[in-house]
Amino acid sequence: MKQEQEITPEIIRNHNLSDQEFRKIKKILGRLPNLTELGIFSVMWSEHCSYKSSKKWLQTLPTKAPWVICGPGENAGIVDAKDNDAIVFKMESHNHPSFIEPFQGAATGVGGILRDVFTMGARPVANMNVLKFGSPDHPKTRHLVSGVSAGIGSYGNCVGIPTVGGECEFHKSYNGNILVNAMTVGLAKKNKIFYSKAKGENNPVVYVGSKTGRDGIHGATMASAEFDDAAEKKRPTVQVGDPFVEKLLLEACLELMKTDAIVAIQDMGAAGFTSSSFEMASKGNCGIEINLDKVPLREKSMTPYEIMLSESQERMLMVIKSGHEKKAKRIFKKWELEFAVVGRLTNSGRMILRMNNQKAADLPIKPLVSSAPFYNRPWKKPSIQKKLTAKKPPPQKHMNKILLQLLGSTSICSKEWVWEQYDHMVMTDTLQSPGGDSAVVRIHGTNKGIAISTDSKPRYCIADPEEGGVQIVAETWRNLTAVGATPLAITDNLNFGNPEKKEIMGQFVCCIKGIKKACTKLKFPVVSGNVSFYNETNNLGILPTPVIGGIGILKDFRKHISYGFKESGDTIMILGTTKGHVGSSIYLKEIEKKEEGAPPKVDLDAEKQNGDFVRKLIEAGMITACHDVSDGGVAVTVAEMTLSKKIGATIALPKKKNIPSYAWLFGEDQSRYIITTKNPAPILKKAKNKRIPLYVLGKTGGDMLVFGDEIAISLRDVRESHEKWLPKYMKGKN
Repeated sequence: MKQEQEITPEIIRNHNLSDQEFRKIKKILGRLPNLTELGIFSVMWSEHCSYKSSKKWLQTLPTKAPWVICGPGENAGIVDAKDNDAIVFKMESHNHPSFIEPFQGAATGVGGILRDVFTMGARPVANMNVLKFGSPDHPKTRHLVSGVSAGIGSYGNCVGIPTVGGECEFHKSYNGNILVNAMTVGLAKKNKIFYSKAKGENNPVVYVGSKTGRDGIHGATMASAEFDDAAEKKRPTVQVGDPFVEKLLLEACLELMKTDAIVAIQDMGAAGFTSSSFEMASKGNCGIEINLDKVPLREKSMTPYEIMLSESQERMLMVIKSGHEKKAKRIFKKWELEFAVVGRLTNSGRMILRMNNQKAADLPIKPLVSSAPFYNRPWKKPSIQKKLTAKKPPPQKHMNKILLQLLGSTSICSKEWVWEQYDHMVMTDTLQSPGGDSAVVRIHGTNKGIAISTDSKPRYCIADPEEGGVQIVAETWRNLTAVGATPLAITDNLNFGNPEKKEIMGQFVCCIKGIKKACTKLKFPVVSGNVSFYNETNNLGILPTPVIGGIGILKDFRKHISYGFKESGDTIMILGTTKGHVGSSIYLKEIEKKEEGAPPKVDLDAEKQNGDFVRKLIEAGMITACHDVSDGGVAVTVAEMTLSKKIGATIALPKKKNIPSYAWLFGEDQSRYIITTKNPAPILKKAKNKRIPLYVLGKTGGDMLVFGDEIAISLRDVRESHEKWLPKYMKGKN
């Protein structure tokens, strides 16, 4: 085999491989690797592809349920939606690329997650995202918000998939490392699901989609390393996307999937040709021979190393049945896409690469995959924040100002400016617009609907990672419930700093424990996900930010409800127990400028009981609006409910001497919902019989938001405070 250049210690370091890992490579091969082989090992053993620091803990998560069709290990997770319908969904991160080049980083993040879903045979029906930016006064933040929003909107809009919601937050911990987590949901038929397990000796290996260029080389290894001040120099590792080609690729793949030609299919995502070919052959326990001279290239003189590690977008690798090549080629040429038979399956158990009549690489597949590093990283249980600094309750005369300040804060203000960049109504199946508890998308041609929610609480996770892990799962479950959906399963995106630091690894481990606890209790399994480590710049890590994307099913979408008040004269009630917990709250962060105290604990028994009760009320048509109580507490929740149809509310504060009014108004106790109804009596009776806390708060109506003697604000002021900050910020006016 041709030795492209000498493998020096510097080259090994540049491939993000440790000395121990390089020794392992030599042992597997029984010789020194050439540069192409070293590059293949480096991407396959990167944190991004191998999960070498997280596998031990990911394996503890609950992943099975009677309705789970496919759990972790494939391109996306799949759950049963009955009647031969299946929901396919996944979330992925594109954090580092989006910081370096926000438009293309975010755009290709959307493109990659779309391919993960339609690779399984599903037509994408909705996109979501979770975005974390640095402090608004950081010099790069406005540029990053603009670029990321434009990238997401451009790619999703051009492909024609609605972006139906998400989350956007600002915090100084993301100054040097923003988070862009993208989620896609698709629909497939249970009898036409496609997997990536290659099989059938001599079956052809087929390349389809765009040509391969030099963009994105080392994208996977770049995503598995910390940043420093030279991050901008990594711009060439960011992929460049073309959403119009993605649309063609989507339609061509789905057309071929209607035939019986495909044996296995895999997106060329992180690590490109390398990961797709190795993963397919490894799952099928077979070998694969590739002729790199056959790969469609858009740049001259590309080396085997560059071809195998390129992360050029809009590409797929397939194994098809022998004899079906002409049929498949005809379909892809009709859609004006590249189609090339680049290899075949063998029984050798090896990956053989040839180019220019020479062997470019010869690697054992199983050992390379099964011997990937598996680290049991040492971890230290993080210190738990418990105490709040002693303080006096704010004067009553300041309550109006406090609520308006919260509504206009970066944490709670309307993010409409962001989602206005997206088309959320394309395909005409979107039933709930962004901004509510969950998006709702109709399953076309049926009465069924899919509810989709994304959630994260980094401020809870830094205060107590395990409780934070519990809370984000519970809130996702609650958000799905609040529209009337039965929660089915989650995908996760676990964003953390450097796992080689005991404290960071401890955050990760404890968050996983919390997620496991909540998923088990709520019967809410994890069916897909992603881990993003090394989110650090100059040794400063982000807040621990596990993100949860949840899916629920509505048997009849016509019964779903939203969070806004529907009409005047409805009775407003609060379901759940209020103790006035302000630790780690938005109130503390925005009003007192403190990030301290324990997060609110979640009673998972109460969470399940309260949620099941609310869902039955919605299904029975007994309530007119529902909103879960979260950021900013009761006062912010009710304020948000007034905005939809400009209907005010008058609330009587309960006379609880042990709870200061500010804590009752802005505390973030969990497992609570604000609901409205025209007929409260039967609901109160049902709640009493089940011993569920449920109290009447007041009535809807008027053009004011009133909380006892504490708060009286016009809806005009409520709306102005809530909606003005972000548009002004993006214009550079604040």
